[in-house]
Amino acid sequence: MAEKKPKVTGGDVLAQCLIQEGVKKVFGVPGDQLYPFLDALYKSDEIDFVTTRHEQAAAHAADAWARVTGEPGVCVGTVGPGAADLVPGVYVAYADSIPMIVLTAQNQSWKIHPDHGSMQALDQQSLFQPITKWRVLVNHWKRIPSLVQWGFRNAISGRPGPVLLDFPADILFDAGYPEELESPVLPPYQYRALVPPLGNPDATKRAAHMLVEARAPLIHAGGGVLQSGASIEIVELAEYLQAPVTTSLMARGVIPEDHELCLLPAGYGSLAAQVGADVVLAVGGRFGDLDFWGKPPGWGEPDEQKVIQIDIDPTMHALNRPVELAITGDAKATLQQLLEEVRKIHPEKKSPREDLDDDRAAQEAWLEDFRELSKSDQEPIHPLVLIQKVRDFFPRSAISIVDGGNTAIWAVYLNRIYEPRTFIWASDSGHLGTGIGYAIGAQLARPDRKVYCITSDGSVMFNIQELETAARLSVPIIVVVVNDRAYGMIKAGQKAVCDSRFIGVDFTDARYDKIAEAMGCYGERVHSPDEIIPALKRAADSGKPALLDVVVDSDINLEPPDFKTVAALWLEGCEMPDE
Repeated sequence: MAEKKPKVTGGDVLAQCLIQEGVKKVFGVPGDQLYPFLDALYKSDEIDFVTTRHEQAAAHAADAWARVTGEPGVCVGTVGPGAADLVPGVYVAYADSIPMIVLTAQNQSWKIHPDHGSMQALDQQSLFQPITKWRVLVNHWKRIPSLVQWGFRNAISGRPGPVLLDFPADILFDAGYPEELESPVLPPYQYRALVPPLGNPDATKRAAHMLVEARAPLIHAGGGVLQSGASIEIVELAEYLQAPVTTSLMARGVIPEDHELCLLPAGYGSLAAQVGADVVLAVGGRFGDLDFWGKPPGWGEPDEQKVIQIDIDPTMHALNRPVELAITGDAKATLQQLLEEVRKIHPEKKSPREDLDDDRAAQEAWLEDFRELSKSDQEPIHPLVLIQKVRDFFPRSAISIVDGGNTAIWAVYLNRIYEPRTFIWASDSGHLGTGIGYAIGAQLARPDRKVYCITSDGSVMFNIQELETAARLSVPIIVVVVNDRAYGMIKAGQKAVCDSRFIGVDFTDARYDKIAEAMGCYGERVHSPDEIIPALKRAADSGKPALLDVVVDSDINLEPPDFKTVAALWLEGCEMPDE
């Protein structure tokens, strides 16, 4: 009779499932109910537990890990307040369709649903319902492998997103023999598809004919292009068709932003091209508000402009504007298929289009004022001076993180992005406080890359405690704080809408550089444009995580360019005071 293997706890089984999935980092804050899982990680040399100072930052770090690597990030919080503190970070990932495995501990299974007075009691299934693709309360030790597999399958398949696995403490502490498990711990290929779905061949052929026959085709790339790793295919197709490429703000880096066919998001050149295109190939996006809903004045009239939409999620087709042709499929696989069909119809690359010169000229004219402002030597510093000097300092391959309101607007103009998976911004949620957590997750995922975070003084204080995490982990991120001593975007709005009746928007002059130093990082305050590059060099040479506290002109920040356009999108339908 074969000797039974030693008993394993639920925590052991959970850890083995994550190892089988190739998980390298688990971000979180420990708690009592998690002891068996934490102990299993301690005994393993395959997964690191990365302790953050707040669960929100753990979720942001896991989110960034997923954005940079393309693999699901994993975060964990304990019962009640620990789980609740994960919510802001999970919401951001859900809004941007980022695959994430969210692990929470729960009170013992015999205490819950309904709870009758347990400390830290919380219905975590209901709490996470609006911000996860799928969620489950793990109800037995034997079911852990099958439910973890179910979770990964849901997080990755179709339109990606976070999933919740909620573990009562007794399930993690329970022990049994591996052969008693309902399902073995399986490698991914044994329980989920690893080959992405192709678009319908007939629909793809029709799309190819439409694009080849178009007078002025245009490609618009959304976040799904990044998720599927389809950047090469986007560029190849664009060059073959001589079609300009615009992107959603989330998808920046899909095409190098100095490529001759790239038109910058929300720029005058891109808007002109979008309106003038007769056929638009939209890939991996849904035309949200920052894409002007896919409607005029940011796009052509639906009865004049044909749209081909490729998306892995059929519920995204024609969500915000009618389409001529909808194709359900993975962006990368379907674009490869489409490119083959285009080459069959038109064996040679198309000739360059003269009308693109006008679009590029419009873009250059739009950027010229910003570039001139970026050369200012005034004090306090103009925000565009700071943005340009930061971008100039870092290599093309650096991972760029943006966190803030007005700061994000300024960064659109001059913080150029050149490679896929090197730009992280909470685009669909506009969530503040993501920056440091994102930077930590990105740096751990890609230790070979430089990582910089441009954030605001309002945003940085949401999670400034994570500077201690960065110092403890020795991740050499560089955080640049655009310091105008206010919630600048809201203050600008109160100036425009409320006749400068400011309330709740001003700060004291806090020394964020001193906070960084106290947490074991390099810190420096910068007042002059001439100090920016030397300060960045000192920060990089320190070998430590670093924070530069850069004092900018608060008056200029009250009137950022395009503020009225942004406000009109966010407050659409609201009756505004007469100007």
